[in-house]
Amino acid sequence: MRLFSLIFLLISLSAFIKAEDPPVVMVFGDSIAAGYGLDLDDAFPAQMQRIADEEGVEVEIINSGLSGETSSGGLRRVDWVLQQHVDIFVLELGGNDGLRGIDPEVTKNSLQQIMDKVRETYPNVQIILAGMEAPPNMGDSYTSQFRTVFSDLAKSNDVIFMPFILEDVAGEPDLNLPDGIHPTEEGHEIIAKNLWPYVLEALERVAVTAR
Repeated sequence: MRLFSLIFLLISLSAFIKAEDPPVVMVFGDSIAAGYGLDLDDAFPAQMQRIADEEGVEVEIINSGLSGETSSGGLRRVDWVLQQHVDIFVLELGGNDGLRGIDPEVTKNSLQQIMDKVRETYPNVQIILAGMEAPPNMGDSYTSQFRTVFSDLAKSNDVIFMPFILEDVAGEPDLNLPDGIHPTEEGHEIIAKNLWPYVLEALERVAVTAR
């Protein structure tokens, strides 16, 4: 099934690529996207680019991750990064909000405004929202409220939703740096593999829109 979908995607994208430059995927995030503690080439956006190249999928993946970025900081920064044309926007923010105990409603409002700005600038853009979990020491009530921020936004905005960007990586000592928060190179490889199907889905939507 995955092979059939990939073949369909390659055929669908061919007409788009002949008339345009390859679709641009922007990963807009924090230290996870930025590959904190690693070379930028080892962060998951670069690893996804290698997956795309290996599978023959024509796409340009841009890393707009910034270590320490909160959702509010991303809102202040997004206008600048949107000077670059974007076909697919991967929104990977919120982790630092959870670590700092920021009010989930503030996080939700900032992420909503970011998506609004992206769609205002590029009406045909496909958005992938990557969910995040708050650390358990924030308490059950906070972690539950924080988790629903992402699922609620995904439903209300009809975006492609990856429930947890650190799926299969969080809590695994061998896949994280000594701080227990930031993934190792192998951890980023897993993130790239987990996120890639969502990017393929977005690329299929881009191809359909361009036809």
